[in-house]
Amino acid sequence: MAMLTKEEIKSIIPHREPFLLIDEVTELVPGKRVVAVKRVSADEYYFQGHFPKNPVMPGVLQVEALAQAGAVCVLSLPEHQGKLAYFGAIDRVKFRGMVVPGDELRLEVELSGLRSRGGKGTAAAYKDDKLVCSCEITFMFG
Repeated sequence: MAMLTKEEIKSIIPHREPFLLIDEVTELVPGKRVVAVKRVSADEYYFQGHFPKNPVMPGVLQVEALAQAGAVCVLSLPEHQGKLAYFGAIDRVKFRGMVVPGDELRLEVELSGLRSRGGKGTAAAYKDDKLVCSCEITFMFG
């Protein structure tokens, strides 16, 4: 059961379709940890060209989905509501599996080093219980 629906997510971060890459939040400790879900459907816009006969979710969009989940986590704090969170750096990115139509990604982000100007987080995306993407994200507020 969703803790935050897509509409509630939209009240926290500015992303909109077709670039909103999280469907619900199932766990949230503002400023600390978030677990979100992305259901990958066959009609995603990027599958038209990536790749037409072998659709695969681009790795950069997996990282973006993790970043959006992290943004929900940090922008849920009262002192950061209404701000924007931008990438400062993406480090130690690893892709360990393919994400295809019909998959459901569990996006987990743990924040650390949160300051008034930005912060860092470790992020991981899972398909079932298999790790498919991991990275470290640095963000700044705008």
